Amino acid sequence: MTSGGLRREPPASRMPAWVGKAVPWILLVAVTLAALASGKYSVSIHDIVLVLAAKLSGSASGLPQNVETVIWNVRLPRVACGLLVGASLAVAGAVYQGLFRNPLVSPDILGVSAGSSLGAVLGIFLSLPVLAIQSMAFAGGLASVALVYAIGAAVRRHDPVLVLVLAGIAVGALLGACISLVKVLADPYNQLPAITFWLLGSLASVTQGDFLSVLPAMIIGLVPIVLLRWRLNLMTLDDQEARALGIETTRMRLVLIASATLMTAAAVSISGIIGWIGLLVPHVARAFAGPNFSRLLPVALLLGGGYLVCVDTLARSIAPVEVPLGILTAAIGAPFFIWLLTTTRQGWQ
Repeated sequence: MTSGGLRREPPASRMPAWVGKAVPWILLVAVTLAALASGKYSVSIHDIVLVLAAKLSGSASGLPQNVETVIWNVRLPRVACGLLVGASLAVAGAVYQGLFRNPLVSPDILGVSAGSSLGAVLGIFLSLPVLAIQSMAFAGGLASVALVYAIGAAVRRHDPVLVLVLAGIAVGALLGACISLVKVLADPYNQLPAITFWLLGSLASVTQGDFLSVLPAMIIGLVPIVLLRWRLNLMTLDDQEARALGIETTRMRLVLIASATLMTAAAVSISGIIGWIGLLVPHVARAFAGPNFSRLLPVALLLGGGYLVCVDTLARSIAPVEVPLGILTAAIGAPFFIWLLTTTRQGWQ
């Protein structure tokens, strides 16, 4: 029995092992190719393969320049950022759900999304360039979680997991009030629409530079999680049980939270607020891989990247005007969340 009356999931997934390994890869490849081929200027899979092969080998593709431009400079950076952001949010969500021993936890539980939002909103309000806005969003997310963890470290008389959750709620509410204040003060004709659009989430303006700028931070955050994946299984136990098995829970929790926060802050800095991915994808990944983090994390990474690319393709295809990602992920995620509430009692409680 773990804290909060929660109980660990059944030891294994009912799905055959080969299905859990093969299906996420098949879905990822299919969704990626479909995203590169779909759009107002349609291209064929053959053209995509030719362009990618030519760029990687340094040879000529033999295709018109406009086809190469659409594939290499417009769609590929957007798809690559979608894969990176979705994978990061899904892995961070899986880590947070394991650490907090709660199936309804998402990466913004400690205020990282609110901190990133405040940083970006301030950057837009001050009319800073795009790179500065992204940097402020990244720094704001890290600073908010650092504040939450400092509060948790100062309050040692209670359950550390519960203290972190409550501190995250309080800090998130405070940062949300600050965001609302900036929106009230912003220019309603230029700044306010830009702030609103950023808060809804989008990959419309990402570039190759954005991808390269956040890739190191996401790799730095992912490496400790992968190296400590077997210890993460033990962190789902009660703190006393984990210590009895030789795990320094305080230090381990700090490392894993810092890594997941780094990935989340980097993702939010280029995409804005995209909800539900870190909450829902880990549950789907458990259906494929089971609760063991050695198998769960790779599957969550693949499904998260593929899911966001799929949603982004819908966002730019279903209407004449691009639909913000936050709207679509909420529209898809809310019904799934309701289903989740009615079906997870057996596995978690």
